[in-house]
Amino acid sequence: MTDTSTHNETEQAPGAVEELVRDDVERKRFLKMAGKGIGAGAAATSLAAFIAACGSSSKKSSSSASSSSSASSASSASSGSGSSPSGDLAIVNYALTLEYLESQFYAKVIASGLFHGKDLAIIKTFGAEEADHVAALHKVASSMGKPAAKPMGKFPIHSAPQVTMLAATVENLGAAAYLGQAGAIKSKEILAAALAIHSIEARHAATLNLVLKKDPTPDGAFAKPASMSTVLAAVKPFIA
Repeated sequence: MTDTSTHNETEQAPGAVEELVRDDVERKRFLKMAGKGIGAGAAATSLAAFIAACGSSSKKSSSSASSSSSASSASSASSGSGSSPSGDLAIVNYALTLEYLESQFYAKVIASGLFHGKDLAIIKTFGAEEADHVAALHKVASSMGKPAAKPMGKFPIHSAPQVTMLAATVENLGAAAYLGQAGAIKSKEILAAALAIHSIEARHAATLNLVLKKDPTPDGAFAKPASMSTVLAAVKPFIA
């Protein structure tokens, strides 16, 4: 009877969000740590260093990282619930895969010659930030186990209006993807890093929505998350 109870408790271990809601001390520690990381988020090197340190600042994080070494890619993550011991690495690799595609997309757009002046400058900024996300997520995945393999992206690049529409679709999907995984993340450090990146994805999306004369907050006061299976199905056509 005791063994069964212990087993159930292990399987139902709370995610970082649930734990922070229940534990005031941990919540204050998280907010202090997140504030430092997000406050320096404008500097890519600060964010990269912050994420690279994930899993090393607490015994719980170290334990999670150690047990995560068996998860190796976002595709393998999509077959699980995200609540297993390997969940955090699987989620990081899922995010890394998406960031690889976004970074490649912007690189292709920049090389297309379709944009100039201020528009090109904004696109270059977005592309550089996505590249920083790739570098940061690759570091934390490497510290936990094996990083996801880099996919080869394929994107239709025809005209400036079409590319802008596609960019908005990609960024809105990216923001929803991070939000969709928040409740499944076990490490509070990784949660803080994911939120820092999610904020940038959402700002990219809002900017592009405005360019397209669409609502910058299409879901209203509360953004809608997207499941891993939904996101992976949506990005599949963009993988060669």
